[in-house]
Amino acid sequence: GISHEACAYAGHLGLGKLIAFYDDNGITIDGHTDLSFTEDVGKRFEAYGWQVLTVTDGNTDVAAIRKAIEEAKACTDKPTLIKVKTIIGYGSPNKADSHDAHGAPLGAEEGEATRKQLGWKYGEFEVPQQVYDIFRKHAAAGAAKQAEWNKTWAAYQEKEPELAAQFKRAVLDRQLPDGWADALPKLTPDDNGKATRLHSQDCINAIASTL
Repeated sequence: GISHEACAYAGHLGLGKLIAFYDDNGITIDGHTDLSFTEDVGKRFEAYGWQVLTVTDGNTDVAAIRKAIEEAKACTDKPTLIKVKTIIGYGSPNKADSHDAHGAPLGAEEGEATRKQLGWKYGEFEVPQQVYDIFRKHAAAGAAKQAEWNKTWAAYQEKEPELAAQFKRAVLDRQLPDGWADALPKLTPDDNGKATRLHSQDCINAIASTL
């Protein structure tokens, strides 16, 4: 499908800043993946030209995940797939590693049993204070980076007003330029038909200068 074409193209371009995670839990909504799926995903991505890293325990080994991310960032000439082996519904006494944890909630009783098995002393939707503290710390760091970016953006707007206006429209406001639709080819029912890919080509060429 188109997702694999995109991945192949990313490998072809050597997009070293692209990092993707593959949650390899071996479960589909109908059961284990071996019912209909036996390919080696890692080898497929290596064939695309990606670096492939594996984390063997994505349930508890947070350090291994962080190490894989750092290794992926260090690779600058190709994208990286981090294949993380996990157990779906990890901690659930009766539904872990099954499709029952895929397409439906655990339920109140199983949720309570899962918290007990994991040693989680907090109740449903109860968030420990330390979680708030960590997120607030990151929020403060993010606010500082935002302030730094705003300063850079203001300077850029003053130095390059035309390019800054284009960036603001396309990236920040996510708007197409005025008149782009007027540049599209005009057709009538009397025109000879042709392949849709050729119509697409005509449209792209027509609006290229406007965009």
